[in-house]
Amino acid sequence: MTLSAVGASSITSNSIKEKEEQISQAQGEKENLKNTISDIRKIKSELENKKSDLNAYVAALDSELKKITDNISLLKSQISEKESEIARTEAELAAAQEVEEKQYESMKQRIRSIYESGDSYLMDILLGSGSFGEMLNRTEYVQKLYDYDSHLFQEYQQNRQYIELCKEQLELEKELYEEQKLAVEQEQQNLELLIGEKNQQISSYQSDISDSEKAIKEYEQEIAEQDELISSLEAAVVEEKKRILASSGTVLTYDGGIFKFPLASYTRISDEYGYRIHPTLGVEQFHNGVDFAAPGGTAIYAAYDGVVVAATYSATMGNYVMIDHGDSLYTIYLHASAIYVTKDDIVVRGETIAAVGSTGRSTGNHLHFSVRLNGAYVSPWNYLSQ
Repeated sequence: MTLSAVGASSITSNSIKEKEEQISQAQGEKENLKNTISDIRKIKSELENKKSDLNAYVAALDSELKKITDNISLLKSQISEKESEIARTEAELAAAQEVEEKQYESMKQRIRSIYESGDSYLMDILLGSGSFGEMLNRTEYVQKLYDYDSHLFQEYQQNRQYIELCKEQLELEKELYEEQKLAVEQEQQNLELLIGEKNQQISSYQSDISDSEKAIKEYEQEIAEQDELISSLEAAVVEEKKRILASSGTVLTYDGGIFKFPLASYTRISDEYGYRIHPTLGVEQFHNGVDFAAPGGTAIYAAYDGVVVAATYSATMGNYVMIDHGDSLYTIYLHASAIYVTKDDIVVRGETIAAVGSTGRSTGNHLHFSVRLNGAYVSPWNYLSQ
């Protein structure tokens, strides 16, 4: 008779300990999840004292919106990881259950063998020895039989414990998965609530100004500040190009190609380039770009090859990117929810540089796309294929 560990389990005390640690980690994640949801009441309370200064209010609110947006991205990433963990745990459970079936069949065969041999067969092995030495050899064999049976049963018990832990972990992971999805929904609601607050505050601020002259001056000052900032960035680029030329280097030039449309998709043109009646001031004003209404998060593309001059935030323009295409030609992308490039990055036509949002002085998700040539705004349609 030979002894073989038929269907022996690879489950060890270390495997069980590791599974217990994974369960403990999942329980910790479940507890920490409660603390990741934004306290919208606290946020609104802290923003209240900034309402007297619209720019400060918008900047602070945009900062909170970014935190919530980042948290939503993190939660979605965790949901994706949890789906993988659930699939892995299900596979581990299935494998352990398969081992259990083999162990159970092996134990049944062993018990059947003992039963069919009769209770006295081990005693017969010993008493049938021809000598004392043979009896010792047979005693050792009997001990091995008992050790084998004990080991087989111990493996079965360990595997059963592992199966129960897998089931517990799986149930916990599925609970956490559902709670993470609910957390994303809650954060989306918080995001929409804050955006609604912002839109209401901007609209209220504009409609509360009874003196039309004052409102117009404020709007013109806002545009002038933007232009001053853009002009200063252009001036810095010119100085840098002079430095490069002075050292016999080469500088970026525009080859005259057609721009790529700067959005993955859009729903409508909400405001055209050129002079138009301002929607809230009721007077004719110059609009220095084209506004494309698009869902939040829509990819914003670099219209052409170039170097990023600015990738930052301002209270009026929100998150914005400015790209130098050479020969004093620039494109500007305003109100993004996220920026994926940094200053001095080299970008190529069609590269994703940002995502549509409603940051800064904006009351809805859209891209404000501007083109500047030789220090002045020009129609973006001159460079876009229509």
